Amino acid sequence: MSSEGFLKEMQTIGEKFLLKLQRLPKADPVEIVSFCVVLLFIVTVVLLMIIACSCCCSSCCGCAGSHPEHRRRKIQVRPIAH
Repeated sequence: MSSEGFLKEMQTIGEKFLLKLQRLPKADPVEIVSFCVVLLFIVTVVLLMIIACSCCCSSCCGCAGSHPEHRRRKIQVRPIAH
């Protein structure tokens, strides 16, 4: 997908979201609850992605390796002799 197509799709999704928000005060209670559940799910996924990326970046990008006390030691696993 080209960047123009992606931007157009994001604009369409944003417009639908704003339209849904405008209609929400007049909606049924079931529709309000379902909208809140979907919104909570989206927020949770985004929050978990941010947490995962921050944990990954701190171990991969050298942020953790900049201090000597944060360096990890490699442990070799040896078979047990019988």
